[in-house]
Amino acid sequence: MDIREEVRQFLATRRARLSPEQAGVQTFGGRRRVPGLRREEVAQLAGVSTEYFTRLEKGNLRGVSDGVLAAVARALQLDEIETAHLFDLARAANGPRERTSRRPAQQVVRPSVQRLLDSVTGAAAFLRNGRLDILATNPLGRALYAPVLDDPRRPANLARFIYLTPERAAAFYRDWEGIALDAVGSLRAEAGRTPDDPELARLVAELSLHSEPFRVRWAAHDVRAYRTGIQRFHHPVVGDLDLGFDVLELVTDPGQFLVAYTAESGSPSAEKLDLLASWSASVTRETAAPDRRRPPGPSADGGDTAESAAAGR
Repeated sequence: MDIREEVRQFLATRRARLSPEQAGVQTFGGRRRVPGLRREEVAQLAGVSTEYFTRLEKGNLRGVSDGVLAAVARALQLDEIETAHLFDLARAANGPRERTSRRPAQQVVRPSVQRLLDSVTGAAAFLRNGRLDILATNPLGRALYAPVLDDPRRPANLARFIYLTPERAAAFYRDWEGIALDAVGSLRAEAGRTPDDPELARLVAELSLHSEPFRVRWAAHDVRAYRTGIQRFHHPVVGDLDLGFDVLELVTDPGQFLVAYTAESGSPSAEKLDLLASWSASVTRETAAPDRRRPPGPSADGGDTAESAAAGR
């Protein structure tokens, strides 16, 4: 990732979206040649010279202090996620010696984390990384996200599902526009945290090549964090569900996130989630059962007669 270009585009797009009225800047009338604030107006709000802010917006964040970054974030009215992204870009810009940004998440799921997932019975849960790869699930999470996980490509990736199979994704996520913005915003934030991740670079290149909606949203340089809220699904087995979600990062495995979906007790969605759990359990029992059409014993080729069943769909 070209850090200077990332910085330049991020600061320029944040400045362009902020009007003088929103920033409390008096304009004295007249036609303005630029959308949003001028560089000198941002500089004045941040308490730095116009020359210094111009240098920052051209992508040169080397040596910039945390205090100046915080002042620029306030001047541009960045939210918490955007401010963190600006600091991530600054760390990346200061080179390997000073870079403390997180390394790309490992794909390995520790056995104790899988046991934790499996112990969660009242929620649909899965583990993902910052690239939106699904690394592990519990049974109910596998059942809920069957439309995503039915793709044989592994690891299943949420951004690929959303942008490269938009019709399927729109049938699953009732608010496709919202989840599409969340996905690209999450990847943009991850690019700031792990600018040297080659897998992330390949994913962004693939999505940019094959999806114009992704290209448009990626060019906006918006960052988001999928942390908590309500997600509205349409599941092919149980129909519509409105589920609350919470996302927790594993402290011992930075870059891995536990995502859990729950339903309000007594709600129609809770009943449907229970129905989905029952359906998933029945499918698992059926697919795990041995083939009773043959007697037990060795097969003609010396192998086991029990057919190996795929995971529940």
